[in-house]
Amino acid sequence: MMLNSSLLLAATGPMTQPWSPTVAIVMVGASLLGLLAATKAKKVGPTLVGGLTAAQVIGGACFGHLLGTGAVLGLTRIGVI
Repeated sequence: MMLNSSLLLAATGPMTQPWSPTVAIVMVGASLLGLLAATKAKKVGPTLVGGLTAAQVIGGACFGHLLGTGAVLGLTRIGVI
């Protein structure tokens, strides 16, 4: 019974913003901001294009996706997107 009520609760969650060019622009901007923040991290591992290491690129992209998700949800919540 608990499994069914958990699935029902998940199914009635808030609607999120559908994918659009505006969402893509916000996500790209946030990813670039994450990569910019990653330039300040310690350089460990092989260097890739632009002088960033593989660890910095992966970490920056992950951080950028977290920033972008928060930005899209926040901007949708306040009605900007």
